[in-house]
Amino acid sequence: MAEIQKSEQGKCSIKFFLNQLCNADIYPLIDVFLAIDSSDVDAVDILHESPCNFNEEYVMPLLQTINLKLRVVDLHDMSPEENFLQDLCHHGLACHILNMRSTHIQKLNMAGTFMQLHTLNLDFCTSIGSLDKDCFSCMPSLMRLSMCETRVANLWTTTAALSKLPSLLELRFQNCLCCKDTGPCPALFGDKARIAFEKLGSAPLNMCLSSETSSISIRDATFQGFHAKENCGDLLSLTGSALIKEGSGKFGNLSHISEVEMSSCLQGVGSIEISSDVPPNLNGLSNLENKITDKEEILARAHMWDLKSGRPTSLKNYISHHHPSPICFEKHYREYMVALLPRLEVLDNFSITKMDREMGRAIFSKYYEYLPYKQKNKQSVVTVLQKREMGTTGASCPNFSKFKKSCHYGKSQCHFSRSLTAAKLGSAAWPLLHPLHTFSHIYKEGSKRLRARQFEYHPSDSRLMVFGTLDGEVVVINHESGKLVGYVPSANNMNSVLGLCWLKKYPSKLLAGSDNGCLKLFDISHIPPIVSDVNCSAGVVTFDDFDQLTSVHVNSGDDQFLASGYSKDVALYDIFSGKRLQLFTNIHREPINVVKFAHHSPFLFATSSFDHDVKLWDLRQKPQWPCYTASSSSGNVMVCFSPDDRYLLVSAVDNEVKQLLAVDGRLHMDFKIASTGSAHNYTRSYYINGSDYIISGSCDENVVRICCTQTGRRLRDVYMEDVESGNSLFVQSLRGDPFRLFHMSVLTASKRPCSKWEIIKVNLLASSHGTEEHSHGQNIRSTFLGG
Repeated sequence: MAEIQKSEQGKCSIKFFLNQLCNADIYPLIDVFLAIDSSDVDAVDILHESPCNFNEEYVMPLLQTINLKLRVVDLHDMSPEENFLQDLCHHGLACHILNMRSTHIQKLNMAGTFMQLHTLNLDFCTSIGSLDKDCFSCMPSLMRLSMCETRVANLWTTTAALSKLPSLLELRFQNCLCCKDTGPCPALFGDKARIAFEKLGSAPLNMCLSSETSSISIRDATFQGFHAKENCGDLLSLTGSALIKEGSGKFGNLSHISEVEMSSCLQGVGSIEISSDVPPNLNGLSNLENKITDKEEILARAHMWDLKSGRPTSLKNYISHHHPSPICFEKHYREYMVALLPRLEVLDNFSITKMDREMGRAIFSKYYEYLPYKQKNKQSVVTVLQKREMGTTGASCPNFSKFKKSCHYGKSQCHFSRSLTAAKLGSAAWPLLHPLHTFSHIYKEGSKRLRARQFEYHPSDSRLMVFGTLDGEVVVINHESGKLVGYVPSANNMNSVLGLCWLKKYPSKLLAGSDNGCLKLFDISHIPPIVSDVNCSAGVVTFDDFDQLTSVHVNSGDDQFLASGYSKDVALYDIFSGKRLQLFTNIHREPINVVKFAHHSPFLFATSSFDHDVKLWDLRQKPQWPCYTASSSSGNVMVCFSPDDRYLLVSAVDNEVKQLLAVDGRLHMDFKIASTGSAHNYTRSYYINGSDYIISGSCDENVVRICCTQTGRRLRDVYMEDVESGNSLFVQSLRGDPFRLFHMSVLTASKRPCSKWEIIKVNLLASSHGTEEHSHGQNIRSTFLGG
């Protein structure tokens, strides 16, 4: 049951094995510890090696009784129940080392006091999907954290939570095969090679011998530069477990290589000068982008650097990491963590070197936005407002003359609006997500919930939104108050509503189309604000059917609209007469999923097809030939114009998202979102904040990505999850709020059978903490149709 050990200094420690205890042992054991003098025992370890013979409810009283004497609490093989975990996380422990494994923890929130804890192991807690804002706030001494094979995936919220650990030095989301703890791999090569590389200004080659395969694993070999044509034959390469020099004999152990030999292999041609004094908040990193690009191009020409993954191509296959969490598969994961956690010394059993930090900051500067609109510093909203009211961008105005000068040359209101946005978003790493209120209390007969399939914001009334359902209903709501404004029940000929479009000049009218081809124009001023089966025909215009419809869109003049569907044709209708004007046949080789008019021209429209082509058309040219054709590498799901009509945003299957110049179809920006390999991962993208950012989501993923339209840099990822169950919610469609910066709505669904669809409102400028939590889960159907 227990082992008593005494050291040479006379200190006494006791190890208890929980698996050897029964229920009757617990209270006598508690009495023993209450009677023991504080000087009799220096440390107590609570260990567990096999299934327990007693109720877990006794564990917490035992731990609290031992209290300050606790040194190690190892519950790795115990799989404690949810109630025990809640007590543990809420009350905290005084132990120094805590090892825990559980499938019941979904959102880590260790809000209790863990003042003495310096090592926390949460490996194989496979239900942990996210970290709470304050989950580490009471762990000032935590130095080592391991979370291998959890479901943690969000770089933004994860680094925000980890940044609250002032003592964190070692972190692990995947482990080296030969390493049991979080420290640097002990099987590193000799110091001589490290010194040689440091003198050359390069990161050392960190290698470790695999205990299973006896092969050499290399982390990152970042070379200072070389003449691509002259020195390609001198590049170091790996063959099996031996390090060789191409065209010559073996080097053997790297530690035996002399600095002269190493220098001959790594002749530089223009090193990167990156200051190591860049502060943790990444100020002034934009000037590093071109320099890191130059280095990548040099290495790529020598077939040593993969521009897509940002890692050495000839070395990356030898990384010996196991049990990775999903976060490890994020592009530039290591560089991101190193850049935003400047105090970290070891990541995934590899030491972080000076060059690692320089490369991390440079990679971050190239691929990510620290704050919106290229803001360099985090500021409070109060500070920004104070500067705006005083008409100055400086911290203070020491005298009147300087104040007048500051006012004269002060920043524009647009600058302050963007600064306020950056300040609010920078303080809300966990954005506010909540389901549209209407779904929580509107039911049809038989207690059936409304199941949204498509939705659109109103173009001129910031309060209104319309959504169409899988059962053919059209519902207009005030999405701010959650009140129902109008409800149109499904008619006999109305199926799943896939097309919706408001008229701009006639704000009370909207067009709706269902997948069986039914097309109707409604006037919401004649629609009753109640859920009933009574159809109101007043103000309803019915058009000729368009079979297998997936998309409708009205032009800027509100006099014509287009319909496309699961066919190769597009139909043009006259809104006032209700007649079909023309059918453009076989304008694509495969079905046309979406058709969109330009925002400012009533004649220009674009089509996106699963034949991989996007085409721009002009009605004045009697669409027989397109103005131009642009192709994607896979089938196109979405196309839309930017609000100013300068760009076309094209979304193809599996995260192929590009921005084209609308004038001629040339590529303006490839957002380089990582693919999943799924041919059914239908991607949709829209603009947000005018033309400043895009939002993109795919039906097989639970994440919405936000990217800058001018730089392509990723600003934030928002993960959609059911708060109660922790199940992922997959993105079916999404729209940016046209009236509010960094607000959007996302139509989500879960893969559970017989579950509902849900529209989730997302506010990136407000924190989710302290708000009422909602649950939501959905079923997937027709995920490839419509926008």
